Amino acid sequence: MLMKEQVGQSSEATANVRTLAGRVALITGAGGGLGGIIARHFARAGADIVICDVNLPALEETRAAAEAIGARCMALGCDITSSSNVKDMFAAIVERFATLHILVNNAALGPTAADDEVRRNKHYAYITTPQPRQALGFTSEITDEDWHRYWDVNVHGMFYCTREALRLMQPQSYGRIVNLASIAGISPISAHSPHYSASKGAVIAFTKSVAAEVAGGNILVNALAPGGVQTPFFEHYLGSIGEEARNRFWQVIPAGRFGTMDEYASVATFLAGDHYFVGQVISPNGGAVI
Repeated sequence: MLMKEQVGQSSEATANVRTLAGRVALITGAGGGLGGIIARHFARAGADIVICDVNLPALEETRAAAEAIGARCMALGCDITSSSNVKDMFAAIVERFATLHILVNNAALGPTAADDEVRRNKHYAYITTPQPRQALGFTSEITDEDWHRYWDVNVHGMFYCTREALRLMQPQSYGRIVNLASIAGISPISAHSPHYSASKGAVIAFTKSVAAEVAGGNILVNALAPGGVQTPFFEHYLGSIGEEARNRFWQVIPAGRFGTMDEYASVATFLAGDHYFVGQVISPNGGAVI
């Protein structure tokens, strides 16, 4: 049995193992949040890093953090909803690093606007307190514009990046692609945002199809489907609803907490390395979906 000190030493040693040394990795949407943390984990694992985002100041913060760890890091502004922007980004990657070994399709649009918060509050109250069953009126109020925005970023952008990555990975017979899905794509826990859930379900279907197609070329494609992520956004939300509502909310997550970004990033780092996973949906979610 490991003593506390040994556990700490073991964890630190594991964090310093350079499992991605010699690999070039692109993480989209890495200006902050989970993408920024994944970039830091990849840097510690020894990868050369390419990061992209539309938020350039935040992107520079991630670049500085990755370089402080010791990684070579290139930061590129890119709107992944534009196939021409994505082509230009990959041309820059080839010019700098010659190829790409790892793609993390992390960039995504999430339900964080004011209207989303109204729907979320209504839905969470509905599933955590006894009340008459009724139609909640979410889907019928979604606009064409909202629907297409989610698909443009979460699905079309993922496809554009994957297509360009495969054009580099297939000739070298090596690649790892990690698509950021969501628990929303495998459960009704995000019924308050059906446009988001649908787009993340599409991420999962795309992952499985492409995985089956390219696995014979030593290109392993998998999806990471996080449950709740401990971000400032959700910390603010939980702080705003009061202790009683917060306690009711935790009833739907057996672990009684959200996952940390480091916990999710460690799974992404594993999926970016050597393993036997093909077309799998890995969902750390604290037991919300078992």
